[in-house]
Amino acid sequence: MQIGKTRFVWGSRTYVMGVINATPDSFSGDGIVDPNAAAQQARTMVEAGADIIDIGAESTRPDFAPIDADEEWERLSLVLGAVRRAVRNTPITVDTTKASVATRAIGAGANAVNDVTGLQGDPDMAAAIAKEGVPVVIMHNQRGREFGGDVVEDVRNGLRRGIALAEAAGVPRDQIILDPGFGFGWGPVQNYNLMRRLGELRDLGRPLLVGTSRKTFIGYVVDRPAPQRVWGTAATVALAIQQGVDIVRVHDVEEMVQVARVSDAVVRGVLP
Repeated sequence: MQIGKTRFVWGSRTYVMGVINATPDSFSGDGIVDPNAAAQQARTMVEAGADIIDIGAESTRPDFAPIDADEEWERLSLVLGAVRRAVRNTPITVDTTKASVATRAIGAGANAVNDVTGLQGDPDMAAAIAKEGVPVVIMHNQRGREFGGDVVEDVRNGLRRGIALAEAAGVPRDQIILDPGFGFGWGPVQNYNLMRRLGELRDLGRPLLVGTSRKTFIGYVVDRPAPQRVWGTAATVALAIQQGVDIVRVHDVEEMVQVARVSDAVVRGVLP
């Protein structure tokens, strides 16, 4: 898959996506609203080995306060511009649920869209992505849905709904990445069951992205606030790679790049 100027070869190694939250209310305590600070964070992440930078301007924490498209773009635009100038050759994904924001972000230098509603939040999103001709990350979001009794089957069905919406709008299947949506509507038991059985989702035939970084289900076990969950996150990253995940979305890039490289050496036989 081509994302921006970078060609991603799935299965060759694990790619690392660094998170920049352009919000004042990030769950992980790392919100950045100053464009210069965001640009420096992006440079630091790329120097540490990040393959992709993911920028979002609306919090998706469980108790988040929704904002409209104009406010989201006001937050996002300056940060996106600064990051694009700072890391000119690194792919950038925009984390948004709104078609109008996605379209404006792509025009301002974003290379792909990351939608935590799986294209089911804005009826215009799938068509906007198809029109722009960029890849999309489709996430399963369990919030507001009834648990069917099998976490993997619920996730699989949700991802299939997103794939169907994308393809119906004209997004080629080979432009789709899937995210099972850790933490989005699941309790600790379901999150750990999903982690244990993650490899079963390979049957969907698309690359998998996993975003477990600093999340509450890790804190449930290690009893640490979000910024101190780095080693709990490391365990989930290593286990995800063991099950064939292609991209890990993380806050602590330097540490997780090491985890990914050693895990790849074991799982994929990828050595320097």
